[in-house]
Amino acid sequence: MNLEAMKSKPARFAVGLMSGTSCDGVDAALVRIKGTGDNVQLKFLKFISIPYPAAFKNRLMSKNLSVHEVCLLNFELGEKFAEAAAEVIKVGQTEGVEVDFVASHGHTVAHIPPRDNGPHGTLQIGEAAVVAERTGLPVVSDFRPADMAAGGQGAPLVPYADWVLFGKYGRDVACLNLGGIANFTVVTEDLGKVYAFDTGPANMAIDGAVRLLTRGEQPFDRDGGAAAKGNVIDEFLEYLLSHPYFERQPPKSTGREEFGPEVYLRDALASRKDHEYEDLVATVTAAVCFSIVRAFNWHIKARVDVDRIIVSGGGAYNKTLIKWIQRALPEVKVRTSDRYGIPSDAREAVAFAILGNETICGTPANVLNATGASHGAILGKISPTR
Repeated sequence: MNLEAMKSKPARFAVGLMSGTSCDGVDAALVRIKGTGDNVQLKFLKFISIPYPAAFKNRLMSKNLSVHEVCLLNFELGEKFAEAAAEVIKVGQTEGVEVDFVASHGHTVAHIPPRDNGPHGTLQIGEAAVVAERTGLPVVSDFRPADMAAGGQGAPLVPYADWVLFGKYGRDVACLNLGGIANFTVVTEDLGKVYAFDTGPANMAIDGAVRLLTRGEQPFDRDGGAAAKGNVIDEFLEYLLSHPYFERQPPKSTGREEFGPEVYLRDALASRKDHEYEDLVATVTAAVCFSIVRAFNWHIKARVDVDRIIVSGGGAYNKTLIKWIQRALPEVKVRTSDRYGIPSDAREAVAFAILGNETICGTPANVLNATGASHGAILGKISPTR
């Protein structure tokens, strides 16, 4: 099917693919999408997540990837993305669903947003041509560069999808994604008033602290159990919250270059070996919580009347983090996206399916108040089938 024929269909079935900065694995979501722009409607159908083997995850998380290694990982990831897409496509076929296209965010190996007119760029890998070849479907990928070329941060891009998913409830809401990086989207019915920004680290810091402190024996703090048992170390918390990123004004975005555990935590943890494991994890978790709460109070509460925060991402399962956020913001209801029909783990994969649909339809999908771009841009590049 050519793109014009696909665009004219009353409904399109899409697979969204995502590999986050936590490097856990490939997420794949199957959705049905109708329309575009103001008229877009989405129905969530299926979701799967395929974890990376430990050795492969370690390669992805390497601090100093060589050009040679990036080249190899690009095609290896393409195969893994294709496997995830094929798996969810197979699930859909059992229910009579024929997928029209795949939309892949890829995996970010570098994201350097523009700061003070300095050099900038972004790079996602997971070769789309491989996914197109293996699935026999057109693949939309590489969403961030078009926004950067238009003067934007290249992130966050999920706000457009948040508006599609949560912008029609008759009230303004704040969507909080707790992935490797935490970000807020303030969703209003009017897309022109939607804005968003990265608050700082989330799972990247908490998981990174656990891995460093256990020498890789534990990948994350399950349910926030260790943090719940610990006591916050005041001087360590003050140090963690002194990072200059937290003082920046939106639009702003960040990534592993600023908050990777090797950069943000390794030396700080090594100099505090006399403290208990639970206390250190509790303090890092508290830093994530306080950075989110500060961002809400400084950049949202002062501007918009928001009565609820809709949480998604892997961090939504950290009971301690969610409890602390709710305790710090008693006037706001903190709810997971599951209550709105979108599993917490699936939100970003669903988001890129939505963005891919807009690429197919030729509709700009960057939110100017989120990225700071000078104009709307059609995001993504299309890898056709033979």
